[in-house]
Amino acid sequence: MDKRAVALSEAAGCAVIYCAAVLLHYVYPLSRGAALSIVFGSVNESVWEHTKIFAAPYLGWALIQLCWLRVHFRQYVVSKVIGLYLMAGMIIGASCLLSLFTEQNIFWLDIAVSLITVITAQAASCRLETDENRLSEYFLPALMLLMLYYLMFFSFTIFPPKTDLFRDPVSGGFGIVERIAEKER
Repeated sequence: MDKRAVALSEAAGCAVIYCAAVLLHYVYPLSRGAALSIVFGSVNESVWEHTKIFAAPYLGWALIQLCWLRVHFRQYVVSKVIGLYLMAGMIIGASCLLSLFTEQNIFWLDIAVSLITVITAQAASCRLETDENRLSEYFLPALMLLMLYYLMFFSFTIFPPKTDLFRDPVSGGFGIVERIAEKER
């Protein structure tokens, strides 16, 4: 495995993932609520929806990397799953931390947190992929965690738990079902 190639592809992934997430943030209103935009885009301004828009680009870039890099498959999958959960945890943690200091979103701070989160997840993934470690032993648990993440990914937009993580700070509602019901009134 060429460590330099892995590092360069992870660095390039930072830009690709971030730019794709920005597009996914706006795809729902721009597409007038098309079905795919509901699944992959941000249907409201909740912390979950901001977490969700980074997950699909992260997985997409991981699949692209897998096609052209010569990596140890099991170790690669484990490192990417760890990176995915790290990215989601950092977005949620930063949002919770920021909510202690301000009630409103600060645009430049949201951008900075998002960039730092993507860079950190990619760097951690790169480190885990290229280190001599025994991560491949955790392949099956990582695969189950990946399936769990995407199960949440697909279900929580439609049927979100009624917690602050899923509350839209603009409307006070939860998920897409309440948003559609609100429009019909």
